[in-house]
Amino acid sequence: MLDNLPRGTICIEDIEMGMVRHLRKVVTDRDIEMFAEVSTDRNPVHLDDDYAQDTIFEGRIAHGMLTAGLISAVIGEQLPGHGTVYMGQSLKFLGPVRPGDMVHAEVEVIDIEHGKRRVKLDCRCMVNGKKVLIGEATVLAPSRKFD
Repeated sequence: MLDNLPRGTICIEDIEMGMVRHLRKVVTDRDIEMFAEVSTDRNPVHLDDDYAQDTIFEGRIAHGMLTAGLISAVIGEQLPGHGTVYMGQSLKFLGPVRPGDMVHAEVEVIDIEHGKRRVKLDCRCMVNGKKVLIGEATVLAPSRKFD
């Protein structure tokens, strides 16, 4: 048995269909600037108000992958949690996230392969109740048993 699993980690043995976990985060100018620094994606639609005003978005937006990172946070911290290994992720961006927006990131268990420790998760991010990102993730969940 693994006794060192962090509190809150959900092992494959305890994951059930329909389980849902989420987080909420306000995306700030600092988040966008730090993401640009780390990713080296300095597209002016994210960083330059004047430039972004003349785009289809009519203002600055957060990086899509910053928003997707909130899905990763739910998976890595809550469901299944620490020890989870990402195997794949599909994403579809449906709308912009702007500085100051409260993003609600949520994952839901839609398939479980207990023998392989694989879990498929429906992923979505919403702003003001409107979906801005959807997708599916496949992860390898931690187990209380040694392999």
